[in-house]
Amino acid sequence: MRMQQLGRTGIEVSAYCLGTMVFGRTGNPDHDDCARMIHRALDGALKSVDTADVYSSSETEEIAGKALKGRRDDVVLATKFNGPMGEGPNRRGSSRRWAIAAVEDSLQRLQTDYIDLYQIHHPDPRPDIEGTLSALTDLVRAGKVRAIGSSNLNRAIEREVLPTCRRYGMGVLIWSPLSMGLLTGRYRKGSPQQNNARMHWVPKHLTDERKLDAVEQLLPVAEQAGRSLTHLAMAFATTHPDVTSAIIGPRTMDQLEDLLAGATTPLDDDVLDRIDAIVPPGIDISLLDVSYTPPSLVLTALRRRPVDERAAA
Repeated sequence: MRMQQLGRTGIEVSAYCLGTMVFGRTGNPDHDDCARMIHRALDGALKSVDTADVYSSSETEEIAGKALKGRRDDVVLATKFNGPMGEGPNRRGSSRRWAIAAVEDSLQRLQTDYIDLYQIHHPDPRPDIEGTLSALTDLVRAGKVRAIGSSNLNRAIEREVLPTCRRYGMGVLIWSPLSMGLLTGRYRKGSPQQNNARMHWVPKHLTDERKLDAVEQLLPVAEQAGRSLTHLAMAFATTHPDVTSAIIGPRTMDQLEDLLAGATTPLDDDVLDRIDAIVPPGIDISLLDVSYTPPSLVLTALRRRPVDERAAA
């Protein structure tokens, strides 16, 4: 599998990164099975594992920590902080206070003394970003973290974010390259709604008519390219020159084996042009239910002047 440097960090990561979000009670509760999947991924040339403190209420980090015993130094291990990890108001977010506390909890659960990539799980507009970055910088200087990052963006990053990452030498790990299962072909237009956890989690995403229309148009592109829709989607994501790695999120060993089998050569220009004709680059057909939306787009008050100011004008 292709290896690529994560930005200018000097850290080499594989084209696929094993995501563990569905390891634990919210997906696959069998710890031994999850460990076998982690070992199979590493044997299959995946050298990166991504997790987060909030996944399955910290259970996922514990699974990863146990599974990586004896193999830790061969793995680029990434985790995240920001989500609520308790009832207290200060056990969440991206403040300096919580960043320093959260990393200690993750290190303990992961049974390691360092994290290769520590990420802000969601952008947090509340604390001063300088305070957050200074805390993360201090963690790097202390040797507890090797590199830092941020998470949760959409395909619109092709418009401005990816060019910025290229300019400043930043690595990019993309999450959900299969669009939360939509690009597996399991969810089709006109088919009965599936009664599963994913449908309850991102219902608007999996029933969006515009997205389902795109799936129907992409299926023949995949067939003519001699690939499954799953393999087409993975190849599309990893073909982009500014994408360092794509995070896969299998729940079962069969799903993992299929993803490993699809780790093939990049798509040619003809196939990429056909995909771009269906979903133009830099465009979000509609935002994913769980995606980060800036406060300026959510809070109407940030887009309106107070009535008294308008009257004075």
